[in-house]
Amino acid sequence: MSWAALDDELAVWRREGRDLPVWWRDDDAVAMTPALERLLEMSDRLGIVVHLAMVPAEAEALGEGQYRALVHGWGHVNHAPPEEKKAEFRGHRPLAVRLDEAKRGLARVQALFGARACAVFVPPWNRIAGDMGPGLAALGYRGLSAFGPRGAAVPGLVQVNTHLDPIDWRGNRSLVEEDVLLALVVRQLGELRRGEVDAGEPYGVLTHHLVHDAPIWEFSARLLAVLLEGGARAVDLKTEGMG
Repeated sequence: MSWAALDDELAVWRREGRDLPVWWRDDDAVAMTPALERLLEMSDRLGIVVHLAMVPAEAEALGEGQYRALVHGWGHVNHAPPEEKKAEFRGHRPLAVRLDEAKRGLARVQALFGARACAVFVPPWNRIAGDMGPGLAALGYRGLSAFGPRGAAVPGLVQVNTHLDPIDWRGNRSLVEEDVLLALVVRQLGELRRGEVDAGEPYGVLTHHLVHDAPIWEFSARLLAVLLEGGARAVDLKTEGMG
């Protein structure tokens, strides 16, 4: 699949007068680094807010920039046994313990980032137990973000997931083959347009600035630019009521 195919799909959206909201989440930020500086410069250049999933237990203030700060668990610590996939907030610990960490995480992110903080919980490794939803809402969270098309509504929370991660985590940890990624984006946008998945959910692009190599940087920037130039609307979760 080529970039031209993506241009063609975006042209269909424009021709049909459809709104394509796109948002950008970047995981695992802790402190200002050269990679994060580059990410924030990219955000400014493209004109889209980057939503930084900050690890609260280690997070430091970042200063100025076009970003929002989300709550990325607590310490990004794996509590799953070796035979299971990594998770910090699945059912491996009592619910009260997990909710206490979520409470402390929100308080710390709000204290560090003030108006840039968003009350959105991003579970590390995108895995979370189903029993946490009501408790997160009671703690003051307004949103929940993981990966993949969102499922059933979580009472009291808006779920806004990410849908594309360009990194080949199980392979060479560089960029997934470009034609594979583009085919996936075109298919996902087509499914959104045809209502085969929840058409009310913004399309989410996920990045991890700390592990980017040159191909990942290049693809991520180009993808966001093509989407925006093709008529997509940049979403800021803060202005969507998730502050």
